[in-house]
Amino acid sequence: MAFRKITYSEAIREGTSQAMGLDKNVMVMGQIIDYKPGVFGTTANLVNEYGKFRVRGFPVSESLMTSAGIGAAIAGQRVILVHIRIDFMMYAMDAIVNWLSLWRFKSDNRSSVPLVIRAIVGKGWGQGPQHSKSFHSWFAHLPGLKVAMPATAFDAKGLLLESVFSNDPSIIIEHRSLFNLTDQVPKEPYRVKYGEAVVRSKGKDVTLVAIGCLVIDALKASDMLKKIGISAEVIDPRTLSPIDYKTIIKSVKKTRRLVVLDPGWHSFGAASEIISSVLEKEYFKLKSKPLRLCLPDSHTPMSKNLEKKYYLDQYKIFKDIKKLFKKK
Repeated sequence: MAFRKITYSEAIREGTSQAMGLDKNVMVMGQIIDYKPGVFGTTANLVNEYGKFRVRGFPVSESLMTSAGIGAAIAGQRVILVHIRIDFMMYAMDAIVNWLSLWRFKSDNRSSVPLVIRAIVGKGWGQGPQHSKSFHSWFAHLPGLKVAMPATAFDAKGLLLESVFSNDPSIIIEHRSLFNLTDQVPKEPYRVKYGEAVVRSKGKDVTLVAIGCLVIDALKASDMLKKIGISAEVIDPRTLSPIDYKTIIKSVKKTRRLVVLDPGWHSFGAASEIISSVLEKEYFKLKSKPLRLCLPDSHTPMSKNLEKKYYLDQYKIFKDIKKLFKKK
């Protein structure tokens, strides 16, 4: 494969175009996808390449376009449905919860819904409480849906292609803060499987399971920890449903310390589920209590100063992990 460096958003756009080129039944639906710049560049010029039938712009009606996408997928299309704000995807919860997730179950496996939802999460520059929530824990809790949170351009393209050509409905949660980050990505089409985590950085003293956009902060914190003699192993699950517990458990067996970094609220979230599931699956005599680093149980503030206090970053992660190694 020929690798070259492109951005996260360019990787999504490339994967979308390649999927449409490989299969004439692949179509894209959503708001402003047919505008010249597309959705943050991820759908730019697709309408010129593939026409208005396969690139369907919608008015501001999340419920309508989700129901239409489900219908098209059941009828034989492979649909990429773009929700530019995951917050307003809530208007489509009936379609997602009561139809999309359980269609295969209700049909006794005789019918499927090959639909992938691209759900975008905002952050920064005053996004505020209605443009910055991440509901990954909600959707991972729901049977019948696959949930991915790619942190790199390589994974964004590979997971998109995997999702498009799967017969299971999928939700790919994309963090807006990642769109301009670059990575080495193959020009050719390829697929990244669900349920296969990747070790981003090897270490022996503590296991950091970092979800989505926090993979970037975890790697920066790992470099900071290395300077004070703490070796952190950073694991990127890539997908939450299914999730690769085998890789996580193997790491925790080695390090005997577990920290989960979750870009969602503290209570009843993915971090709690990962910690409890790992400890249920195998007994560990840990060197320190497991730690979950999440967002506070509060809505997102709008001012820059409050945003800094609200969000996790490499410095907060470094500070909290450093405490685990303080001698009692």
